[in-house]
Amino acid sequence: MLTDIKEKSIILLVDDYIPYSTKVAAKMMHELAYELVQRGYKVTVITPSSTLKKRYSSDYIDNVEVIRFKLGSIKNCSLIKRAINESLLPFKAWFQTNRYLKNKKFDLIISYSPSIFWGWFAIKLKKIFQCPLYLILRDFFPQWVIDSGIIKEKSPIAKYFRFIEKLNYSSADVIGIQSSANIDYFKQCFGNLYNTSLLFNWVNPKIEKNNIDFKKSLGLEGKILFFYGGNIGKAQDMKNLVRLAQRLQHKPEAHFVFLGQGDEFALINKIVMRDKINNVTILPPVSQQKFKAILSEVDIGLFSLCRNHKSHNFPGKILGYMANSIPILGSVNKKNDLKKIIEEYNAGFVSINGEDDILYHNALILLENHLLRKQLGINSNRLLYAKFTVSSAIDEILNNQG
Repeated sequence: MLTDIKEKSIILLVDDYIPYSTKVAAKMMHELAYELVQRGYKVTVITPSSTLKKRYSSDYIDNVEVIRFKLGSIKNCSLIKRAINESLLPFKAWFQTNRYLKNKKFDLIISYSPSIFWGWFAIKLKKIFQCPLYLILRDFFPQWVIDSGIIKEKSPIAKYFRFIEKLNYSSADVIGIQSSANIDYFKQCFGNLYNTSLLFNWVNPKIEKNNIDFKKSLGLEGKILFFYGGNIGKAQDMKNLVRLAQRLQHKPEAHFVFLGQGDEFALINKIVMRDKINNVTILPPVSQQKFKAILSEVDIGLFSLCRNHKSHNFPGKILGYMANSIPILGSVNKKNDLKKIIEEYNAGFVSINGEDDILYHNALILLENHLLRKQLGINSNRLLYAKFTVSSAIDEILNNQG
């Protein structure tokens, strides 16, 4: 534990960062970095950039030093291009930043996965600075793409990703996993080879009140807004939520907004247009500031997880719902303990993906009962303070460094 914070420095590795990213991971890691600075630590973030013209750049955001190094696109591009560029990530990070870093001293490394490709670079940094590394593991890649049928388990590409995955895990003194069920699953896969701890997702519970008249801008005044904000890809099974919207078309007060980006954005848009689903609006990603303002007008927060997944992710998007006292409506893969946690705090309704009738019934209950939405929203905010604050996440990391 870093008990004496005087002159203590921490380095954060993340493949996406503000202000150029709208991803939840970018927001979470900045909140982590900012809170560490508030506690008196010096914090340096290392992150790639696909728009950088020079080898690297250094600037400050909220007193957090941000070092960006030049790398090809790893977001919103073809899977082949992403795999190539992510494979280059650790080497580009090293060769383009090592001269800048060699005169610095760090006492702790915090690495965020995904990406799984930080491993080689992280090991190099550990040797130089002789300090522990805490790995924040948010999903099991490549397992989820195997579960989704994108690649075959015995294929050469799967074996390559498995090698990189294990290199990433071996770099860590402690691996922070986001749920108890996921820790159990991780140990089923790897036994006790790696040291693990429970680290929930987190958010700064303070919210900014910025009114942008989101509903009015879309002509949705008076509507009950079902909102999904985040990645629109195979891992989310967004068709699940499209089916729900389609079944609720007979309720004129209900409207769905799907906001984000991902490899199924165009597909979902095509399905909505083809089937003439008139209660759905699909929007591209927006800035973090605008996203926060939109949440202040949301009535019901949606999430969905693919039913085929064996791991048990906690979608980061629900943190924004909790921070804004929004009741939660979602569906998960079997045995995902997020269902148990949300139900324990009576913060919303969660069903198993594939139980379309139950999801529809839960949506109707929330749609038709304003007082229930209000109470469940209060409970979701209570759940946030109980388990998902950035302060509690930092305490967990600093107290468990191996």
